Amino acid sequence: MKIVIFGLTISSSWGNGHATLWRGLCRNLIRRGHDIVFFERDVPYYSLHRDLKELSGGELVLYQDWKEALPVAERRLAGADAGIVTSYCPDALPATELVLSSGALRVFYDLDSPVTLDSLEKGEDVAYIGRRGLAGFDLVLSYTGGAAMQALRDRLGAGRVAPLYGSVDPEVHRPVAVTAEEVVDMSYLGTYSGDRQDALEMLLVNPARRLPGRRFMIGGSLYPPDFPWTPNIHFKRHVAPPDHSRFYCSSRLTLNVTRAAMARMGYCPSGRLFEAASCGVPVMSDYWDGLEAFFEPGREILIARSTEEAVSILKLPVENVAAIGRAARERALASHTAEKRSRDLEEILKSSGA
Repeated sequence: MKIVIFGLTISSSWGNGHATLWRGLCRNLIRRGHDIVFFERDVPYYSLHRDLKELSGGELVLYQDWKEALPVAERRLAGADAGIVTSYCPDALPATELVLSSGALRVFYDLDSPVTLDSLEKGEDVAYIGRRGLAGFDLVLSYTGGAAMQALRDRLGAGRVAPLYGSVDPEVHRPVAVTAEEVVDMSYLGTYSGDRQDALEMLLVNPARRLPGRRFMIGGSLYPPDFPWTPNIHFKRHVAPPDHSRFYCSSRLTLNVTRAAMARMGYCPSGRLFEAASCGVPVMSDYWDGLEAFFEPGREILIARSTEEAVSILKLPVENVAAIGRAARERALASHTAEKRSRDLEEILKSSGA
């Protein structure tokens, strides 16, 4: 198949999960013989932090504005089997018009469906969805499943919908050796977000207060000056994408916290959940509906709903917790790789008429 994608970015993995997901998907689709073209507006932030210059075996089209991109996009879409517009694509609206007028299978992929739906519920503008909603697309893919599927139909007029969950590229995220000095009892990797703050305090900050002899680590940007740091919580302001595996592997346990809008919808595994598991690192997570469809609680993942449960998990024998990490890695490699998701996408597109 020839697949043309209009997305946020694939060239820069700094500060977003879209690039990491698309790199794994595109690499494996190309390996499976598909012709992939990815259109990305060349914005200053991503150009300053670009860590992929070309799409090996495919085509990366960087453009300054839509007027420049349009004639190239028209040529690439001619004869394409599928055209995909994604959430947060800065030119999603004109790209949508182009894809809807093409002869390709018309696809929208929302990588943040609960956030999209929550914004619409609040009456906020969603820049990547036009006044017609999603009714004109042949297929709407969602990064999350569960209640989001029906909400995309009811709220945005989507017809055929299907989940395409996040994934991990085990060539990128894998176990790495670390020194004893680097090891902490629990880590958390994530940009600050107000709707994760309560859970982060409950599952990491409060346990750090109760266990002053343990070491904790938070990695990420935008944490405010009044964040409730404790002496035993260490901080890395930025963890570059190539350093994620080392960050995870320096942890006896790593924390996954879900954004509130996503947790309400359920079936919302974050890419970092898969990344940590692929590194063989045990994960403690908040709970959301459908989590057990991705990892088995108690065997492949640990669930904490309170500070008391988080403290109890931190006190478990080291070998018991390490066994959770090994089981999680086996599950991630069997069920949640980019190669597996590329096959899923291929089947969804074929069954939709591509």
